[in-house]
Amino acid sequence: MVQHMAETNLITIVKELSKVALNNKLWLGTAESCTGGGAAAACTDLAGSSSWFWGGVVAYNNQAKEHWLSVSPDIIASEGAVSEAVAGLMAEGLLLNSVCDTSLSITGIAGPGGGTSLKPVGTIWLAVACRNKNTELKRLILKGDRHSIRQQTLMSSLSFWLDCLT
Repeated sequence: MVQHMAETNLITIVKELSKVALNNKLWLGTAESCTGGGAAAACTDLAGSSSWFWGGVVAYNNQAKEHWLSVSPDIIASEGAVSEAVAGLMAEGLLLNSVCDTSLSITGIAGPGGGTSLKPVGTIWLAVACRNKNTELKRLILKGDRHSIRQQTLMSSLSFWLDCLT
């Protein structure tokens, strides 16, 4: 029941994103790490998404962030892959390397390992970049197992993106 409600809410958010994109003639794209393409999958689950969803990059490895999204290895080394700076650069990098008008980036620690005292499991950074606007960033601290954290991240990230565009 809870899973079905989450799926319904995700579909509702994606439908709203599609309306905003189509009404404003925007191309949307995703740059994902810890969600492994889940946001792109949610967008492409909607029939007709090829008229507003440009595509997504799953940059799970740091070298992928550097290569596909133009994230500086120095920033990754100094701030960590799960950081405000890297989230912002991922979203902005997708704009640099595509025709997207707006992009969502997601980086985080879904667990069960990988957390530290400064960045515990459940630490997530989101960024929304739009051409000719400042990038908006958001940090989440989520609880639960890996699956739960990833699902919560998808709902929160797509809602954040929609809020930034409306």
